[in-house]
Amino acid sequence: MGRTVVQITFIIFLLALASTLPNKDDWDIYSFHINSTVTSRYATTVITSRVANRMNESKEIEFHVRIPKNAFISKFRMFIDGQIYDGVVKAKEQAQQQYTEAVSRGESAGLVSSVGRTLEEFKTSVTVAAHKKVTFELTYEELMKRTHGKYELQIHARPMQPVRDFKVDVYIHEEAGISFIDVKGGLSTNALANAITKTHADKQAWVYFYPTVDQQKMCDSCGDQGMNGDLVIVYDVNRDNGLGHIKKSDGYFVHHFAPSDLPRIPKNVVFVIDQSGSMGGRKIEQTRTALIHILNDLAEDDHFGLITFDDRISYWKRELVQANKKNLESAKNFAHNIQDRGSTDINEAVLQGARMLNAHNREGSASILILLTDGDPTSGVTNLEKIQSNVRQAIAGKFPLYCLGFGFDVNFNFLEKMSLQNNGVARRIYEDSDADLQLKGFYEEVATPLLTDVTMIYVGGTNLTQTNFSQYYNGSEIVVAGEITDNNIETFTPQVVAISSNRRIMFSNPNETVESTGTVSDDRIQRVWAYLTVKQLLDKELQLSGPEKEKVKKEAMELSLKYSFVTPLTSMVVTKPPGENTDVLHKPKEGETSRRWQSPGGQPNLAHLTPASGGSSGWVHSAVDLLYGIRSYDYLLYEDADYLKATHVPIEVTDAPLLHRFLLNSTGNQTVPLCFDFSGAIILKLFHHPSRDLSVNGELDSIATGGFSKIFIHLKTHQHVEVDADSQRVTVRDGQTVTYQAAGQDPSTVGSVTVIVRDTEIHIASDDILLVISQHEKNGQRLLWPVLRQQPSTNDIEGLLAVKPAVYEVVQQVPVTKLKIKNQEIDVTSDSATDYSIDPPVTKNCWLMSADSALQRPLADFSVAQL
Repeated sequence: MGRTVVQITFIIFLLALASTLPNKDDWDIYSFHINSTVTSRYATTVITSRVANRMNESKEIEFHVRIPKNAFISKFRMFIDGQIYDGVVKAKEQAQQQYTEAVSRGESAGLVSSVGRTLEEFKTSVTVAAHKKVTFELTYEELMKRTHGKYELQIHARPMQPVRDFKVDVYIHEEAGISFIDVKGGLSTNALANAITKTHADKQAWVYFYPTVDQQKMCDSCGDQGMNGDLVIVYDVNRDNGLGHIKKSDGYFVHHFAPSDLPRIPKNVVFVIDQSGSMGGRKIEQTRTALIHILNDLAEDDHFGLITFDDRISYWKRELVQANKKNLESAKNFAHNIQDRGSTDINEAVLQGARMLNAHNREGSASILILLTDGDPTSGVTNLEKIQSNVRQAIAGKFPLYCLGFGFDVNFNFLEKMSLQNNGVARRIYEDSDADLQLKGFYEEVATPLLTDVTMIYVGGTNLTQTNFSQYYNGSEIVVAGEITDNNIETFTPQVVAISSNRRIMFSNPNETVESTGTVSDDRIQRVWAYLTVKQLLDKELQLSGPEKEKVKKEAMELSLKYSFVTPLTSMVVTKPPGENTDVLHKPKEGETSRRWQSPGGQPNLAHLTPASGGSSGWVHSAVDLLYGIRSYDYLLYEDADYLKATHVPIEVTDAPLLHRFLLNSTGNQTVPLCFDFSGAIILKLFHHPSRDLSVNGELDSIATGGFSKIFIHLKTHQHVEVDADSQRVTVRDGQTVTYQAAGQDPSTVGSVTVIVRDTEIHIASDDILLVISQHEKNGQRLLWPVLRQQPSTNDIEGLLAVKPAVYEVVQQVPVTKLKIKNQEIDVTSDSATDYSIDPPVTKNCWLMSADSALQRPLADFSVAQL
């Protein structure tokens, strides 16, 4: 009876709370403009949102937009009641201190950006008085990169409601002349196509996108909340075989070099493919598909090699061979038969790829080494710095290394550093249905070398960005910026020296004058230089250590502050009216996800209950969602009981069992996973491999619908690895020897197990087994969540992590939903659960049933007496 009273009272509390939660119907976005100006491939975009509070009381009004990853935010301001509130860019440590001080005062402060595949998110809010207005204005800048022979300006439109005055205006001015312009993206098709106007006149182009309110509701990615999609402006400029296009202003210059109609250089390429157990399933299938497509694209004068690796190295052939029909057919058969198995020896695999290229020093050709992996090195040499050193010595600057990181289990920083140290780049391949197209698309970027050993020379130039490039590929572009010494254009002489096939060529034009932007002061070229310099300094900083690293970091931060760029080293403090909460915007690195944090001691944070739509990592408040989800969230009542008493809500509290909810992610066509609850604080058998004497146990924490507080890995009676959420400590015990492992340290080995500690994950690798323990934070407490990322090849394993999801069929939906599992009909409830196996955690719909039914075994089989 007591629990019924509690639930009814809580519903009343939520109904009262509903009036205080932000409701977008209470305010009106009456104008939303996106203006983008592109000159010399440098885009400056301004998003302006004008919002009115139509209510008779103050309301919290939100500004929420997405921008390209490659961009730097350079300005944010709010106009409220005649006052201007400008955001201030500060060093990240200084901004973090301001954030911490805000938290200590009981305010809600947060890091407010997040990362998607190509976009980052900016979100803030401000309280606006009754019948008053606010204008938000965000400016960001980016140097567009030329790939596949074109530039792409991506504009994401998501105003959160249909807007009467919605406009996108794009203006492009290129002195070289615009060769073509097109408009693509999800907002350019069907119902919205006639809302686009495109004009092209030699050096200038205009694109206008003015959809009506009705059109904003009718398109493929539209609805009652308006549009949510991309407009992509695609264009290129006129090319010649000369020096390219140089533009200068106020003592700075930018040089775009992309000669056309050069003969292609035959290439030598070695593909090094990870086939460890974690590549199993769709990843290995997509890799096979992409590799076969790539092999089909090789020219007959190309030479190539294939290496696959787990803890062993497998060669298609030990030396490079010509890409003739016979060899290609044999290689495709080899690719068809790539199977996942074993652990991951990245060091030996890359060294063997480098050896093959070094042994094939073919004059007049260009060599390329491409590595594809989805995980950490877990066998052979596992020290990351040692691997990087070995690879750098083996390649010795003779050819670039391109690293493709498949998914989010991979240590992307490790791959990025190794690529940059060897004149290459790293690229993340997202686990999605188009992963094979991502792989093929990357290869096409480097498929056609036109020049090697490119040196950009500027007599009379100083403070130059990167001037040496190992290779120039068809469809790409080399960009260099710098200062003109004493602003003396007469003594400024640019030229380019490079190798084309087996001959040295020079690009210069002594009769050509460097184009000026005119007599009016224009800092755009200077900002291109600053943007490019900061980007390259950040890459350089990643490769260095010690005093050199700090020097480069300091230089990058000073430039970021001078030009008000929000970079990984700086943050923007969002200035608001007195009494408002403090927001701090920072730019996350690749793969990092920022979150909004609720300050300790503040009011209960209900926002974490409901995930925002559209795949955002932010959270929205919704009393309706809370009401419908009350069965899942009864624990909130007890968790925040003191707060409820303080607000004089009548409440009767009785003890209730602590519930932890588990997901069994579905397979095949079953899109809705099964879920079940464990009641109370118990110790679970997570994994047991009898033949290897390896077991993993976990102790559930005291956080409702949380995870584990401790996880112990046992090898033999005297070898253990202990992970503790509260102390944030990883302890490795080998008999009487005890070591403590911290993030960033070299991996530890005990018996057959390797331990790698990162900022938010601990990797436990043993032969063909990879256990990843993720670390999360909920309600100010840390929790652990284990995921078996790589299954052993044998079947003699048991434990919760070894359970395969049951195959089910929905046999009845009214009046009670029933699932059929192994000829048994089971009553289920449509509910939700947090999936902690990914970062950030997401909420998923699931079929809730008893633990015994979901596991198809008694729950007692998974309980153990001690860790």
